Amino acid sequence: MSKTPSTLFDKVWDSHVVRKIDDGPDVFFIDRHFIHEVTSPVAFLGLEGRGLKVMFPEKTFATADHNTPTINQHLPVQDPLSANQLKALERNSAKYGISHWGLGNPKNGIVHVVGPENGITLPGMTIVCGDSHTSTHGAFGAIAFGIGTSEVEMVLTSQCIMQPKPKKMRIIVNGKLGKGITPKDVVLYIISKLTAAGATGYFVEYAGEVFENMSMEGRMTVCNMSIEMGARGGMVAPDETTFNYIKGKDKAPKGEAWDKALAYWKTLKTDAGATFDKEYNFDAADIEPMITYGTNPGMGMGITKHIPTAKAIGSSQATYDKSLNYMGFHEDDEMLGKKVDYVFIGSCTNGRIEDFRAFASIIKGKKKAEHVTAWIVPGSHIVEQQIKDEGILDILLEAGFQLRQPGCSACLAMNDDKIPAGKYAVSTSNRNFEGRQGPGARTMLASPLVAAAAAITGVVTDPRELMVEEL
Repeated sequence: MSKTPSTLFDKVWDSHVVRKIDDGPDVFFIDRHFIHEVTSPVAFLGLEGRGLKVMFPEKTFATADHNTPTINQHLPVQDPLSANQLKALERNSAKYGISHWGLGNPKNGIVHVVGPENGITLPGMTIVCGDSHTSTHGAFGAIAFGIGTSEVEMVLTSQCIMQPKPKKMRIIVNGKLGKGITPKDVVLYIISKLTAAGATGYFVEYAGEVFENMSMEGRMTVCNMSIEMGARGGMVAPDETTFNYIKGKDKAPKGEAWDKALAYWKTLKTDAGATFDKEYNFDAADIEPMITYGTNPGMGMGITKHIPTAKAIGSSQATYDKSLNYMGFHEDDEMLGKKVDYVFIGSCTNGRIEDFRAFASIIKGKKKAEHVTAWIVPGSHIVEQQIKDEGILDILLEAGFQLRQPGCSACLAMNDDKIPAGKYAVSTSNRNFEGRQGPGARTMLASPLVAAAAAITGVVTDPRELMVEEL
């Protein structure tokens, strides 16, 4: 008797269900739990108040990232709230026997960067963190999603969570990407088509030639931003690119364990004939360098286009006007040539080595615009070392840039890196909400190439105009 074809999502989800509740959520086992200093302190207070222990401390990994400064990390943290949260993470990790990579640890960095680069994130796993961009880890064929503080406590004490099973969506992009088109452009394009709420209630599988040909860094960028179209998470089926990335990583399986794991990982793909609740198909040739013009990630467009009217995108005029007024933009404005005050490259979206290689490819041999403040922030100490080893730091310094230390930095303004009110920032992070990068800050989301072009010219610029022709 033949089995019913299954999706990648079904295979991973169903294998982790501990108990099904009629007309209710599934009790769902969690393989990896990441924690940081922002959402974990209250969860640990809950444990203490109830006299509970952490069930599987070896399955939880702590790193400091959101509140960490990105300069002078050897000095005491000045902000009292940040300092208290960082100390609480260190104290709780020690008390409950949890691995902790705090400031000064060579493995410290942004939680969604250090997990994959140390081999903690593996295909077929279930992964949670009190952070919405946990969806990043889905790039490995894992089910990964963000959870709230009470759920963090639940996972610490039981290694399980109660979750209704999401619906399934597949997004297929076929064809070949043009010059200067990065994974960030691909996902911003998709979100612009689906809107910031277009995948609400779904778990997305990304399929097609474009994702098959992407690096692991690129797939992580795409899955990272799944949440920005309302999805619970995103996945890419593991393949040779995935296996080559993982092999040899510190906490990856070794020897016979590797062979056994690899055999299982190769089964993690959607069967022919498996069905999805919704599917979308896009053509790679339609994608150009993207930039956002509004106050949610769905308000994006090709960099050579003009800002659309509310009517053209089916938006309420009042809501649309509020967004454009905040940004100081107008319908039918051209984005090219708009002044840029700040440039930020980093975050769990674009803080990996591939992103800094792209940035360096544009700025090499040029000089930073004098009026632009640029924050160049690696996602981890490992990335920071790669930047130095590959000569990227020399390119940055020659062009007038400085390299900062790892952390979430200007992505969410929970540290000292805040964009001042009214200033314009081209940011490689994931959210352009009002005040996200500082009260009154105006954020334009874009790729590392677009960010580099803006840093050099001081205005929104099509990076293809600055790209060196390949011989």
